[in-house]
Amino acid sequence: MKKIIVLALLFSSLINGQTQNGKLSGILSVDSKTSFDATFSNEEKFNVSNKKKSVFLAGVLSFAIPGAGEIYAENYYMAGLFIAVEAAAITTGLVYDKKGDDQTAFYHQYAQENWDVVRYAKWTINNLSSLNNTLKTEDYTGLFYENGTKVNWGVLNKLETDIGGWYSHKLPAFGEQQYYELIGKYPQFNAGWSDFGDENTPYKYGDPITEKFTYYSKERGKANDYYNIASKAVVVVIANHIISAVDAALSANRFNKRINLNFDLMKTAKGYEIEYYPQLNIKFMF
Repeated sequence: MKKIIVLALLFSSLINGQTQNGKLSGILSVDSKTSFDATFSNEEKFNVSNKKKSVFLAGVLSFAIPGAGEIYAENYYMAGLFIAVEAAAITTGLVYDKKGDDQTAFYHQYAQENWDVVRYAKWTINNLSSLNNTLKTEDYTGLFYENGTKVNWGVLNKLETDIGGWYSHKLPAFGEQQYYELIGKYPQFNAGWSDFGDENTPYKYGDPITEKFTYYSKERGKANDYYNIASKAVVVVIANHIISAVDAALSANRFNKRINLNFDLMKTAKGYEIEYYPQLNIKFMF
């Protein structure tokens, strides 16, 4: 009776094992061959490379905001450099443009307080014979009006043109940029400065110009210098955008070539057991 029970249990175990693996027959030689045939090894690769950077996008970003494309391409050193240049150039441009405006307002005010077109016109007409002896003062009777306190600009410009010689320029209309430039640039207008004298003061082209003429000329020059610096700062800003865009594109291209990262997974089956062996591969390009 005991033998029957043992045989029944053994038979049940064999049947159950065959059901579980679906292939084992219970015969040792057959099952060994089946297990060997089921053993295999293969390799599965998973690409986990860093996402490539867009060369075009990097260039566009830095053209819009210098340094932005470099940040995108992970070139942080150059990003900081371009950002610093941009900030310095913009700051310089704004500061010196403001200084130019302030200096311009200053020398304009100085001219209004110290240079007078009536004084200039009176000296010119009073010394007409020495300036051009072919001209007659009565031909310019409309030069002054309102009791000699104002000047007819059209008649004054005609007088200057008729005199010729070292009267090489016509006085631009009051308030124009050239008006403020010429009165402190050409000795022709020296007689209009308050420290010159009056219409009877002897003067000829080549005589020393007045101290106020010299001072005004220097102050006007300062304003021009300030504006020149501001203009150069604008050029730097534009150049910084262009150079940064080119550098960002190159940085993105270098980034794409610099590293190739992939992950390999080896899968091996031994009989009916599967084992995995991971492998990380990194390739640097210089």
